[in-house]
Amino acid sequence: MELGLNGKVVVVAGGSKELARAIAVELAREGAQVAIFSRDSAYLDQTAQEVGQNGGKLFASLADITDEAQVVAFMNKVATDFGGIDVLINCAGRTNPDTFANLSDDGWAADFDVKLLGMVRCTRAALPHLRRSRAARVINVNSVLGLRPQPEFTSSSAIRAACIGLSRTLALQFAADNILVNSVNVGFMEAQHWQKAWMRSGKQITIEQFSEGLTAAVPLGRLGKPEEAAALIVFLAGSRSSYITGASFDVSGGMLWLAADQWLTNEVTYANEDREQHGAGQCALAALCDQP
Repeated sequence: MELGLNGKVVVVAGGSKELARAIAVELAREGAQVAIFSRDSAYLDQTAQEVGQNGGKLFASLADITDEAQVVAFMNKVATDFGGIDVLINCAGRTNPDTFANLSDDGWAADFDVKLLGMVRCTRAALPHLRRSRAARVINVNSVLGLRPQPEFTSSSAIRAACIGLSRTLALQFAADNILVNSVNVGFMEAQHWQKAWMRSGKQITIEQFSEGLTAAVPLGRLGKPEEAAALIVFLAGSRSSYITGASFDVSGGMLWLAADQWLTNEVTYANEDREQHGAGQCALAALCDQP
């Protein structure tokens, strides 16, 4: 299917490892000119290599999404070198599992700075360039936690809900400029960070139990592939989505519609059913919900 992205300039802001890489590769296959930034130079090099293997060329730069000056400089550099910006994909995330009672002001602020303010900074910096495009898009990669909050992820649940609200607000404000804004809310995706989440949990359950817990929380019985979420995101970036704005799409294998008491806990079998181990498993599992 021709998506009308050939020659379009697309920024993937705040690259989030596997998913951002899958988005960049899919965009390159469609003939888009792709620019991406991240704080991880090794990740950028690997992404550029994969894009090149798929016939594309990537403009990659080191930048910190929490630094407004760096974000503005990156957007202006892309617009100058490529002649504008047509599509912005906000794809930054971080993990901060904790309950309300245990969250510090610093924890709240760090989450807010990356997730919500990251979207704000990138969108604000890209907006003058998007307004000059004839087919402008903003796609905010979000988490299902924004629609199905979890007590073990208090700040993420609250802030991701705000990100969804921001997407809808911007869709209304930008409609007059023909800038379409949508949110894609991802669930559990295949990614390297799941092993880190298991290690952060204290490894009180085995890695096999951890993996079983992930898939048990998904009605489809498996983790999503980054390419599956990327396919929807790239579709929304293209010309065939020209009457879609203010929408919220879930790519979660049906997780959103599980009963609340099934999410992350009831379907997981532990070798030791004590409460301490359950808590560790919940935090590790829920960590993955906020890694777009």
